[in-house]
Amino acid sequence: MKSTNSAVGRGLLYLSVLLSVAGCGRGSGNPGAESKPALTVSLVSPAVAEWPEVVAGTGSVDAWQESIVGAEIGGLPLDDVLVDVGDRVSKGQVLARFRDESVRVDIAQAEAAVAEAEAALAFAREQAERARGLAETRVVSPEHLAQQVASERAGIARLSAAAARLEAQRLRMKQAMVVAPDDGVISSRAATVGAVVGTGSELFRMIRQNRLEWRGTLPADELARVVVGQRVVVEARGQGSVIGTVRAVSPVIDAATLMGLLYVDLPEPGVLRAGMFAAGVVEIGTAPALHVPESSIVYRDGFQYVMKVDDERRVRQMKVVPGRRRGLQVEITEGLSGGDRIVASGGSFLEEGDLVVIAEPDRSLKSGESTVALQGGGRR
Repeated sequence: MKSTNSAVGRGLLYLSVLLSVAGCGRGSGNPGAESKPALTVSLVSPAVAEWPEVVAGTGSVDAWQESIVGAEIGGLPLDDVLVDVGDRVSKGQVLARFRDESVRVDIAQAEAAVAEAEAALAFAREQAERARGLAETRVVSPEHLAQQVASERAGIARLSAAAARLEAQRLRMKQAMVVAPDDGVISSRAATVGAVVGTGSELFRMIRQNRLEWRGTLPADELARVVVGQRVVVEARGQGSVIGTVRAVSPVIDAATLMGLLYVDLPEPGVLRAGMFAAGVVEIGTAPALHVPESSIVYRDGFQYVMKVDDERRVRQMKVVPGRRRGLQVEITEGLSGGDRIVASGGSFLEEGDLVVIAEPDRSLKSGESTVALQGGGRR
């Protein structure tokens, strides 16, 4: 029995020694203990550079101005349609023609009416002149003279009316040809050969001068920072980017959404088309940016961190707030200073308190520099 108790005592003593040794390992706080390095890494320090300051919005690409080309004459069939959707046209170019035979007949009748009125006026003038001459010798009565003068004036009025009717018919002849009101591109066509349309019916739509603009919506506070003339980068998904210029800023803010409109000229729209949805970035100036490589950012629990390395080569997880992005660089607005040393890449493999091996002397990140590659393998 005594020997059994002695064996149990020795076992307990041995177990306590093992636990004490384990407690001196990593994380024990014993300054004499040496943890095994977790990773070989490269370090960088945040750098400061002037970056563009921007505000972003979304919106649609629309025509700067869209002209509706309608029929100015009614009751005539369309005889010819000369353009189609997508055609570029110039001001005054004929787009379509109405059948004008009936208008030509009306013009001929109006010309005959003018000729008749001219002849009647000539006779009335001759009679009036004769009456005036005889009135001086008192051969005709004043009443007869007044009657002849009135006939002359009526002839003048009838001639004026006939001339006006002739001008109206000539105008109808001119309106039988549908012409472009400005340079531009045809965006839609309703005209069909043989159709009889009424006055004012829409035949074509055209984008004036082929000018497009981006109409973006921005929050009221950001819209207040935008001024006419600023540069804007407009991009439709998968279609590349186009450079534009702020043409106008809406003076009205939607009370329900607190958003306002921004109008951006697109002198060279490229692949953009009216009706496209696009995002836009307005460059409102420049401001200093403390930035780090994107590869140094670690995403955990919905937050963003960088792995800072202290003088003892221990990792400290630092929560940061990102700002602007430029290429592979990310601005840090909170959580870092210029003198900090952080893991350039592979921080997601590290934990708080890990010991690391530095592969090369740490250095500051130059403006626009690409991500520093992780040196070495995984955990050792």
